[in-house]
Order: sequence, then structure tokens, then C-alpha cells
Amino acid sequence: MIYNATMKKRLGQAETRLFAYIQMRGLQTIQAGELTKPLQLTAIQERKLLSRLAKAGLIARVWRGLYLVPSKLPLGGKWTPDETLALNTLMNEQKGRYQICGANAFNRYGFDEQIPTRVYAYNNRLSGDRRIGSVSLTLIKVADERLGDTEQIETTEGEIAVFSSRVRTLLDAVYDWSRFNSLPRAYEWIRKELKSTRVTPAELVAVTLKYGDIGTIRRMGALLEREGVSNPLLNKVEKALPKTSSSIPWIPTNPKRGSLHRRWGVVTNEQS
Repeated sequence: MIYNATMKKRLGQAETRLFAYIQMRGLQTIQAGELTKPLQLTAIQERKLLSRLAKAGLIARVWRGLYLVPSKLPLGGKWTPDETLALNTLMNEQKGRYQICGANAFNRYGFDEQIPTRVYAYNNRLSGDRRIGSVSLTLIKVADERLGDTEQIETTEGEIAVFSSRVRTLLDAVYDWSRFNSLPRAYEWIRKELKSTRVTPAELVAVTLKYGDIGTIRRMGALLEREGVSNPLLNKVEKALPKTSSSIPWIPTNPKRGSLHRRWGVVTNEQS
């Protein structure tokens, strides 16, 4: 393996042997316990070596005892996995499923131009923020039945990234508005998608009934009626709602003042 002069100074004998072993085997990950025999290390020496390299930014800790490693050392002396590799490795370790959502999906489909600094992912294993190398993840644990309606994208590195589909992303912008700060913006996104026919009313109804809660179904019904969607589809949405005299605001962050749309139990409160 070829190192630059700076890297030679930073690596000790154990580190040099480890990276030679990684390159020789073509490894992408290493597990605790994997290096003791080939590198003739004790378990304590191995643990200290891996910890040292992770702190130096030369490998990336994914989970307890699992590390992502570079195929070759970067010239700058620092390495981090890309977002998809980090997320895929973590989910494979947990034997879980995921789909990238929220700000990342909003940007992917052109709803929002802001480029997120972290990856948001619904999954069925983990909840909370994690960091793998320089990749920041926000993991949102959901029930298995809330995962679905996805599309797969192959990255330039050959990894497969699983995203929420275009129509599922629109639904989640209404359903998960408080997490993603996406209402009332999502209403305009949906209007534009319907107008451009990139999304059909029938697709929106199907995904709403499968993945939406009662509040989401009510808001989506009110929006679709505003957009002149046919009555058979609106009736299908209405049938999913229980009879109730309660009401919810059209824009949850505004005071609940305005006219009541009785069919959907939604208070039209655009003006705060």
C-alpha cells in the first residue's frame, strides 16, 4: 500500500498492518474480534487500535464492534463513508428496513431547494440521532406497516438508496408536518404535483388511506375537494373517517379561527 509522507508519520506498525490486511482482503467492514488472529493482537489491543483509528477519522464506527473501513487511505488523511453506505451498513447490521424521507426526499423531488445536512430515515429498528464518520443520521422508528411505497436509487458508488416515493413523500409532508415543519408548504407542493400530473388524485387517495392517520385523511380530503377531485374519490376518503363533531385546523401552527368545512371537520384558518 502506498502512503503519502504525512500518513507514514501518523501510522504505527499496528495501523499499517491493519490497512494492509484490509486492502489485501478487499474488506468494507471489520468486526471486533476479526483482527486478533491475523494481526496477532489481544482483544484489548484490537479494541484500542480500532478506537484510535475511529477517533483519528481513518475508519468509521457504525455500531458496537462494527466499523466501516476505506478501500485505500485518502490523501488528506481523513475518511468518511458516503451517506448511503453508512445507512445501508447500519440497517444491514440491525436486520432492518428503511426509507429516506423528510428533507432529503423533499429536496430529491424538487419540492424544497434546501440541501439537508443530515439524513432522515423511517425504519423499523432504531430511533434517535446517530453519527457514522461525518454522516449525521436522524432515525425515525415506525411500525413495519408504515414502511412502504418506495423507490430505489443506485448511487455512483453502486450502493442502493431506498427513498420514499414522490407520492408517499407528499403524504408524509402532511402526516409528519410537526417533525418536518412542512405545513402549509406541503399543500402547495401537492397542488403543483396534481396540476403537472406527476401525481394523480387516485395515487394520493391510495397512499393517504394506507399510511395516513385520521388528521391526515381529513386534511387531504379537504385539499382534494378544493382541487376539484371527483366525488367518487372523495367519497372513498370520507368513508375512512369516523363520525365526529370535533374539528382540526387546516394549518396546525395557526390559531384555530375560521370557517368550518363540515364534511372534513377542518377549520380553514389560513389567516392567523
